[in-house]
Amino acid sequence: MKVFLVIDGEPVGKERPRMNSITKRIYTPNKTRDYEELIKWLYQSKVKYRFTGYIKMTLRCYYSIAKSNSKKVKEQKRNNVLRPSKKPDIDNVVKIIADSLNEIAYKDDTQIVEVVASKYYSDKPRVEVILEDII
Repeated sequence: MKVFLVIDGEPVGKERPRMNSITKRIYTPNKTRDYEELIKWLYQSKVKYRFTGYIKMTLRCYYSIAKSNSKKVKEQKRNNVLRPSKKPDIDNVVKIIADSLNEIAYKDDTQIVEVVASKYYSDKPRVEVILEDII
């Protein structure tokens, strides 16, 4: 089985847990929690398939092109001559998506045994997620 999911908007990376200095409680930052909830909702509402075996995850992360860029630079970004080397780090994007889909797309993200992740520029920022069974 092969599943395709698009998460519209700028790619978001998993942030480190924070500690409240007064209560000494550890919490997940709001941006991370909100993005994880969005991914869960999208998967549950559009896909509804649960993987049971090994999984290959492919991510294509598309970052927005700055309006202030020159026409030449914009064209280079659209044609992948220039690629994003900016935050969030690609491993943190993989982490937030893999963690979000725990207990929804699969029992645990330990089932993911192969990952392909890449960063591009686009006029439409998004993350394309492909999950597929490995036989």
